Amino acid sequence: MMVSVDEIRLNFNPASLALLNGVLAFLMFGISLDTRLEDFRRVSRMPVAFAAGIAAQFLALPAITFALTLLLQPAPSIALGMILVACCPPGNVSNILTHRANGNVALSVSMTAVSNAIAIVAMPLNFAFWGGLHPTASALLKTIALDPVQMVGHILLIIGLPFALGLWCANRFPNWTVKFKKPVRIISFLALIGFIIGAIAGNWRYFMDYVGLVLLAVVLHDALAFGTGYAVARLAGLPDYDRRALSIEVGIRNAGLGLVLIFSFFGGLGGMAVVAGVWGFWDIIAGMALAGWWARRPVQGGMPAAAVGERA
Repeated sequence: MMVSVDEIRLNFNPASLALLNGVLAFLMFGISLDTRLEDFRRVSRMPVAFAAGIAAQFLALPAITFALTLLLQPAPSIALGMILVACCPPGNVSNILTHRANGNVALSVSMTAVSNAIAIVAMPLNFAFWGGLHPTASALLKTIALDPVQMVGHILLIIGLPFALGLWCANRFPNWTVKFKKPVRIISFLALIGFIIGAIAGNWRYFMDYVGLVLLAVVLHDALAFGTGYAVARLAGLPDYDRRALSIEVGIRNAGLGLVLIFSFFGGLGGMAVVAGVWGFWDIIAGMALAGWWARRPVQGGMPAAAVGERA
């Protein structure tokens, strides 16, 4: 008889977890090497797009995810995993996919930078709010006794400090940054994917037993995430060029960060870990498919002349 997904704990030894934290910090360092102070100033010149992106990521997506868990009624740990992923910041893969989709790359890069900074505080608070409000998953939070302040500290160490260090290096040593930012970004991303694969391989039996429980939820959840970004951008009156960027920005979540937090604070809780592991691969596959579909379709209203020049 198969054990309930809420009762299993995936295995990830302390040494591997410490290394995973280091890899994620290195990934954030790589993201920030591609960030300039101008990216933060740029958002002030497109306040509507910025407000729409923040609202879609930190307000709309967690609320819609909460509603989806009530509709699907998955196991409590699966619901908690879906809420955690929805509260994660975007990953830098969104910038690459936005370029492929002929979307506003400048907006995507700026949103990634600003959203990761905001997530340091917003993510644990958002997760504690929606998780605590959930009729079944809230019992797990009480059992675990999650401390949002402790989670903020952890996120600050693996996101905030590496991001600040990379931003400082990018602006203090621009020549070095130009030379090394691409290798750093590629190596850190491949290392993160390697660890996600390792986490799945080390717990293969659990993933095979329970992936059927989460696959439909992840597919629907990710589709709603992409759709939420697009819908909020459209409601804000943004052009197609910006809508593509925000759709991908909201659809691509940093599930690697979610996996780190699951092993650090939830003891590898089964449903949460399986959701984050499946999401880590599925949203890239779905994002590539969406970006490829948009790449074959002209941007409604055309692309700005400056953007066309940059892509030439």
